[in-house]
Amino acid sequence: MAATVRPGRRLVLLLWIGFGVLAALVGVGLYGLVLAPTPSTPTTSAEPTAPTAVAVDPEPSASSATLPPIRSTSDAESFARDAARALIHWDAATDFDPADYAQVIVDAGDPSGTETAGLASDVRTYLPTADAWLALGTYGTRQWLTIDEAFVPASWSDAIDQATPGQLLPGTIAYTITGTRHRAGIVGTQAQETSRPIAFTLFIACEPSFDECRLLRLSEVDNPLR
Repeated sequence: MAATVRPGRRLVLLLWIGFGVLAALVGVGLYGLVLAPTPSTPTTSAEPTAPTAVAVDPEPSASSATLPPIRSTSDAESFARDAARALIHWDAATDFDPADYAQVIVDAGDPSGTETAGLASDVRTYLPTADAWLALGTYGTRQWLTIDEAFVPASWSDAIDQATPGQLLPGTIAYTITGTRHRAGIVGTQAQETSRPIAFTLFIACEPSFDECRLLRLSEVDNPLR
């Protein structure tokens, strides 16, 4: 196993994804592990869409001086759920920006740095651009995730069979998350809230490669392993 190397400076993350629904999704290829994505630039939309009726309790917005890290655990499913929430949850009305939220995800990545560039590339497809973030802040927009299921996809066994010897770290596993992405904000003087289904897959390595689970890569949004 490669020696642990922690980045000495904050990663510069070029965020090219807008507020709207991803209209162009990235291709799936082999990069460091089986079936990981290569991102491209999707179309964007900065303004909130028309509200839909949603009966959920909104998640609390971020208000502390620093964003909390993803909780350390050796339990793959628990880690997948926590990482999924950290990936989708953000609040444009705070002092944080997309790079702050992205950094939380990257910090939970492969400590050897082997997958860092790929993971950072994956993360930026999930977040608004810096310009869109400014527009979202004027609406007080925030986003959060309600998880319905977290499961190891049936196709993961096929991915393992397709991997060449040494391509996957021991203890690597995939978890697909399905649920609902919620967004809320203020347009004029009226509170608006929208929601839509969302699904994605997290590729995780736990024991024996690492004492605590680490996030290696992410699938493209709404194109998870099943």
